[in-house]
Amino acid sequence: MSRYDEFSDDFYINMNLNTEMELTQSRETVLHFFEQIQKKYPAMSNFYTREREFILEEDKGKGSYRWTSLDARRLCSGYVHPDSMDSAMEQHALILEMAPFALSVSQLDCESLNIMYGFDFTYRGNHNQLLADALGIISPFESMREIEGVTLLSNEPSIQLALDSDCRTQCRLSFETRTNAYHVRTGDYPDDQLSVYFTVRRYGSLDHDETYVEVMRDLAERCRRMVDDHLIEQVLRPLQENIAIK
Repeated sequence: MSRYDEFSDDFYINMNLNTEMELTQSRETVLHFFEQIQKKYPAMSNFYTREREFILEEDKGKGSYRWTSLDARRLCSGYVHPDSMDSAMEQHALILEMAPFALSVSQLDCESLNIMYGFDFTYRGNHNQLLADALGIISPFESMREIEGVTLLSNEPSIQLALDSDCRTQCRLSFETRTNAYHVRTGDYPDDQLSVYFTVRRYGSLDHDETYVEVMRDLAERCRRMVDDHLIEQVLRPLQENIAIK
């Protein structure tokens, strides 16, 4: 398993390529594309469609699994509980190497390309309160939190930063809580997952001398550095510790 697995119950790393033009939906092209992926990863044998989306994945039951999907204007690749970061990058690189030839995706066709690290924490309780306890909330809101009898119903902070002067490369930290008013009212909290997402994204067409794989690897390195330097000790460990004591 990747070393990032120690920081949450589930860890995954995804790649998304969003295109300006619609991708082919031809039966022959789509099947050939997924067949080529399966040649590299034979365990990816579960193929199905969902509306206009085509999905190929490994058996989810084993915990660690690969998947890829294709819809009208998006090509995605994911690895849940990767055995190493290199193996995840190898998978994403394969998908992007194939895209120009198998799906006619040119350098001009890029609307955005991103790498996302996802961390899920299983917690039976108020996810919004957990986030506030672990990470705090901005000081102007603290007094409202201290009003007698109030309960947090929504607390999903996010921050987005530009990593270059023209704002083409950006990163975003966001949270998804799964506690609603019914859970709070009844006190019946499901054993559900609180998600932390960190994404580094590049917008716009590629330069003439760039490839999708080169850009993806640059984004992946930026993402890794940001997670190592700013998320592990400031976000992931505080969440672990607060869950452990509750």
